[in-house]
Amino acid sequence: MMTFKIPFLCCFLLLCQIVCAQELSVSLDEVTISDSQLKHFSGAQSVLVLNDSVIAKNQVSLTALLNHTTGIYFKENGLGMVSSPSFRGTTSQQTAVIWNGINVNSQLNGQTDFNTISGTEFNSVSVRAGGSSILYGSSGIGGAISLNNSAVFGKRLVNIIKSSYGSYQTLSLNYRFQYGTEKLSSQVTLSRNSSDNDYSYPHGGLKNENGEYYNTGLNVNLGYRIDIANYLKFYSRVYDGERHFSLISPSDTKTKYRDFNVWNLLEWQHFAGRFVTRTKVAFLAEQYRYYENIQNDSYTFGKAQTWIGKYDFTFHITNHMALNSIVELVQNSGRISTTSTEKREIASGAVLFRQQLSARFNYELGLKKEITSNYQSPLLFSAGVAYEVAKNHKLKANFSKNFRIPTFNDLYWEGLGNANLKPEQSLQQELGNEIAFKDVTVNITGYHIKIHDMIRWTPSSNGIFRPENTNSVEIYGLEAGLQWRKKIGFHLFDVGVNYAYNQSENTDTGKQLIYVPFHKGTASLAYDFKRWSFTLQHIFTDKVYTQSDNSAGKIVPYYNVTDAGLACHLGKKEHYTLGGGLKNLWNEQYQTVEGRFMPGRNYYIHLTLKF
Repeated sequence: MMTFKIPFLCCFLLLCQIVCAQELSVSLDEVTISDSQLKHFSGAQSVLVLNDSVIAKNQVSLTALLNHTTGIYFKENGLGMVSSPSFRGTTSQQTAVIWNGINVNSQLNGQTDFNTISGTEFNSVSVRAGGSSILYGSSGIGGAISLNNSAVFGKRLVNIIKSSYGSYQTLSLNYRFQYGTEKLSSQVTLSRNSSDNDYSYPHGGLKNENGEYYNTGLNVNLGYRIDIANYLKFYSRVYDGERHFSLISPSDTKTKYRDFNVWNLLEWQHFAGRFVTRTKVAFLAEQYRYYENIQNDSYTFGKAQTWIGKYDFTFHITNHMALNSIVELVQNSGRISTTSTEKREIASGAVLFRQQLSARFNYELGLKKEITSNYQSPLLFSAGVAYEVAKNHKLKANFSKNFRIPTFNDLYWEGLGNANLKPEQSLQQELGNEIAFKDVTVNITGYHIKIHDMIRWTPSSNGIFRPENTNSVEIYGLEAGLQWRKKIGFHLFDVGVNYAYNQSENTDTGKQLIYVPFHKGTASLAYDFKRWSFTLQHIFTDKVYTQSDNSAGKIVPYYNVTDAGLACHLGKKEHYTLGGGLKNLWNEQYQTVEGRFMPGRNYYIHLTLKF
């Protein structure tokens, strides 16, 4: 067991313990969201916030929501199967997933499966592009996806039931209960999704065999106002699911995968004049069982548990200057099948500073260091500025060092793990433009990322794959987005366009990384007229290589997919919504993983009750 270097961490904390006799009234709207760093220390980077109304107009899974609204590329092993993101040309393990301020990426494989998460579980989903390791630790190289549950106080009682049915016996049911008083905030969400998932392939008369799945999720979010200066919040998420992995060939052995995850977080917020403290204790548990043949009961498994203690201290030096220190202690334990239980303890300290020098110029600085006996962690840093060049034009620039630690699979997989792995490290810089007019907002960001000691599973001389620190990767990219919103009488138009370009190369070979498209574009149109709502969404994804030598014969071709939906709001207070739509409107034959075809044209209908 590692002995934490507490004096080192205390130095970080003491940087913020400055005595000041004058008090400053701190706005209490901060209590509505747990991820305060996202709100107050992201001014120099691009942050896209998808709120309740946007989430409601999109499909159930987090994959579908982000695929239609961002430049993130998703690799899916068929509909409802494992879904992995590529953010700014990086790998799925280099995208941090944050739940109410806590990093929840799997300790086993280092990533999050976005098909196990429903957007309807959260009040908002925020996409923070670029380096995020200063705020969130490991994995924040490409960016961070923040899943937020709000604690809103005030008298309220709301029930929302949303059900849908679609092709391939696809069923979805979601129930949300919200109750609040001046002292209590509560929200409970229960969801159930299932599908036979037996769609036909575009050729050969075959079907997607062994693709059925189901999952159940429960979310409980509670907030209690002790007094004007103290708040308690509790968040809990439970997920249980089973997926049969689709077959590439009908002769393949049928397999299945069961996983069960629990996230719990308790938070105390205290306001005292210029000082704000947030104390968090979290427990995360994950486990899976993989059945190589569903005809028998034998399986391999993995399980991990994580305890997190986090102390966050903010000192508002003036109305325009703040210093924030964070101390975090993490204990991981994990086991993979017949291996013994392995433990990892991590202590980290971070200091963040922001200042508004004028009405047009502000900057942010950050330092972070982790200490553990399992690997050597680099000193992380970030620096960013935002400058309003003109009334409608803002420039943003950011420079940061980020990293990703080896996973339990990388270190301890029986007979294959490599205990000598080093963390991946990256340096990146970006320059963004934000131009806003009355009805139109345009964002353009260019970035450059260099990644060293990238962890890859490579074959040895005997053909067995083992993890090693192998390559360096260099990424050049561009993101552009346009949003136009206009109301004319009873007509409301909302148009969104996103484009992402990524040149993500292995510097040793000059080849593009596998499953990273050069181009991805999305376009959406939402049109509301009185009680009617119409949506049209389109995705273009460029070809991707499936082998590291970029062989022309080993690619997944580009594709264009369009979805359309129509809904009508009924009742005197529009308490009922009836709608439906078509996915893959033009019946495009496409795949995101070689040999794993996605469905052709298919339909869905939905009914929402609010009372």
